[in-house]
Amino acid sequence: MSPPLLAFALTCLVIEITPGPNMAYLAALSLSQGVRAGIAAVAGIALGLAIYGVAASLGLSAIIDNSRFLYETLRWGGVAYLLWLAWEAWTAEREVSPETVDGGINPWTAFRRGLITNLLNPKAAVFYVAVLPDFVQIEKGAVAEQTFMLSAIYVGIATSIHLVIVLLASRLQRVIATAEQRRTVRRVLAVLLAAIAIWFAFSPSR
Repeated sequence: MSPPLLAFALTCLVIEITPGPNMAYLAALSLSQGVRAGIAAVAGIALGLAIYGVAASLGLSAIIDNSRFLYETLRWGGVAYLLWLAWEAWTAEREVSPETVDGGINPWTAFRRGLITNLLNPKAAVFYVAVLPDFVQIEKGAVAEQTFMLSAIYVGIATSIHLVIVLLASRLQRVIATAEQRRTVRRVLAVLLAAIAIWFAFSPSR
């Protein structure tokens, strides 16, 4: 891997290990609903990131970044959706035991929520506008192709980290013996998810 690609990969790694909505949602979901739901959500998140990557290759992410209306619509939609997910995690009645780890919510539901979480996160789009272009080598030409390749690297790294989070959370589910203990941890993650939503709401628009 060339030095610019290695630097980009390390940048993606640092960004993805920083606590955010994906991390909190995946941990809470996997802890309460099991690894199957978690993996389905990871697939949805990956598709959301890939969609933004394709949009960036076509120049659409720049349109979102330059349109205050579009950016704010996505931002506040994302805030509302994250708060709803946090509330659902806090109030969920059903806990999946380690013995029935694949008996949680419908994987399609988890996939859809993961996808929506990303599509309503304007900061995902801004990544492709504010960070990714710094690693595009204009002198080599084929900017769209480079953007697509960098996007694929980012999605690959993000998905790998998300899978690790799911597996760790599902393993933690097996360690935490009682439903009450799992509920407590899940509610802590729900509070974290709500805090991230509030941070989205009050952080600078750009």
